Amino acid sequence: MTLTLGELAAALGVPCTQPDIAIHHMTADSRQVRPGDLFVAYHGVSTDGHRYIPQALAAGAVAVVGEEDLALAVPYLRVEDGRRALGLLSAAWEGQPSRRMGVVGVTGTDGKTTTSNLIHSILAAAGIEAGLLTTVNAWIGSEVLDTGLHTTTPDAPDLQRYLGRMVAAGCQWAVVETTSHGLSQWRVAGIDYDLAVFTNVTHEHMDEHGDYAGYLAAKARLLEMMAQSSLKAGIPKGAVLNADDRSFALLRAYQVPRLLTYGLREGDVRAVDIRQEPEGQWFTVGWPGRRSVQVMTPLVGEFNVYNCLAAASVAFLLDIEDEAIQKGLAGMEGIPGRMERIHRGQDFTAIVDFAHTPFALEAALRTARTLTGGQVICVFGSAGLRDVAKRQMMGDVAGKLADLAVVTAEDPRTEDLQAILAVSAAACRQAGGKAMVEPDRYRAIQLALRQAGPGDLVIVCGKGHEQSMCFGAIEYPWDDVVAVRHALDVHLGVAADPPPLLLPTYHP
Repeated sequence: MTLTLGELAAALGVPCTQPDIAIHHMTADSRQVRPGDLFVAYHGVSTDGHRYIPQALAAGAVAVVGEEDLALAVPYLRVEDGRRALGLLSAAWEGQPSRRMGVVGVTGTDGKTTTSNLIHSILAAAGIEAGLLTTVNAWIGSEVLDTGLHTTTPDAPDLQRYLGRMVAAGCQWAVVETTSHGLSQWRVAGIDYDLAVFTNVTHEHMDEHGDYAGYLAAKARLLEMMAQSSLKAGIPKGAVLNADDRSFALLRAYQVPRLLTYGLREGDVRAVDIRQEPEGQWFTVGWPGRRSVQVMTPLVGEFNVYNCLAAASVAFLLDIEDEAIQKGLAGMEGIPGRMERIHRGQDFTAIVDFAHTPFALEAALRTARTLTGGQVICVFGSAGLRDVAKRQMMGDVAGKLADLAVVTAEDPRTEDLQAILAVSAAACRQAGGKAMVEPDRYRAIQLALRQAGPGDLVIVCGKGHEQSMCFGAIEYPWDDVVAVRHALDVHLGVAADPPPLLLPTYHP
């Protein structure tokens, strides 16, 4: 594929003195530059792309986009934000795919992936061709693609490529899980959102955003992008907000074309008559004076009632029939690594969950309490080089809600793992709980299983669907589900220790 520099400059809204130059490829990685390419430079988190402009030119770049005032031997397009420019350029390169279908953006601290999948399931039940892009995978027609070992929102070129493939596959809608990093770092620039859905905004990513206000502002960029995007024929625009969440008072102040709220205590769309059964939850989704739909979901926990309400609210905005809402919610049986039960013949319950924030850990442990009359034993950790305050908060939650916490590694990166564990363990004990410390995550899982008796529940939190764990600067292969399965087999005497090679070979 080839575009002219003039066409790309137009997407950025900047002048171009040599618009007829043919661009064969574009990249922000100087190592990938080939003759005829456009190189995009920006000030990154760990490096400055402008430092690599000489290498890009030596490799054959015929034009450069950057944030600094520079004089180069090739055409140079000066922009205010290189990350945003890369997103806009990527959208132009793929033919502006988000303008050719409806786009639902789902953001929040917890529940994004589940809510995105629920919306996609309802759309499918209604006979609407829809693509899905989450931190777990991408669905394009009948094809399922892995989105990476350990990712949030994909980088702009990959993201727009996925959207382009959805258009080519005939999708009428795309459901895009949209993280705060994707928003603050402009990976989603160039997406014309139509519906913006919020789950909750709790304590997370303070390392990236500074404080709660900064985190909320990053999330709110989704509302701004949705409000500013162009109208599409036959496609509504609006926002779906959680009226029970602390974020609601600030988010409702944003000007949006249409607002629909949901909740258990407040909101337009409510869940009433909630009934818990072994096979799932039954409740009525009510929109007073408008709709009332009796639904069932196999997903457990109050937090999943909220996720279902958010998805049903989207369906209401799209005028999807009740039967499709019922079918879509009932047919969504679970997301890998989200309250995923692992059964190998043991006489207690084992669950893997992605809960890696204080709010999510609390929700997971409260749900665990409803699933057993015995002990709740929790394995958890807290990531290095991330929000430091979360370590104490996670320990406090585990101390109050679990009978035993086994504190272990969760992506320590270059930090001192023992120091991280000490903070969480101390907080757990200070909250009145019992804590054990085991740095090796596999051994921590084994330790937790040894403490479990008949009827107890072991829940392994923090990694969920993720396929790697970071020690130092290296992402080692890791899968909590595989680890728990193997540890259970060892516990039951049907497999040998140590774990198979597909588990990590790190040495904490």
